[in-house]
Amino acid sequence: MDVKEAVKLAKQYVLDLFAEEKINDLGLEEVEFYAGEWLITLGFSRPWDEKHNAFTALSMGPVSLHRSYKIVHIDDKAGQVKSVKHREVPS
Repeated sequence: MDVKEAVKLAKQYVLDLFAEEKINDLGLEEVEFYAGEWLITLGFSRPWDEKHNAFTALSMGPVSLHRSYKIVHIDDKAGQVKSVKHREVPS
C-alpha cells in the first residue's frame, strides 16, 4: 500500500466511524510509516465545537474553535485499520 492509499483508507474509515456525529472539515495532518504500520493523523471539527454569536452570524458565519485529532493505525500488508486513537494537541 502506498501513502495515498493509506490516507484514503484512513479518511474513509474516520468518516464512517464518526458518521453519526456529522463531523466536518476532515483534513490530513501527518503521515508516518513505522514498523510496517501507517500512522495517519487526521483532524476534524464537530458541530458542537462551533461557537455562534451575533458578530459571526452577521459577518462570516460560525467560527470553529476546536479540532479533534485522531491517529489511524493501518497495517501495511493487510491494508486494514488496526486502531483509532485520540491525539492530544497542546493548546
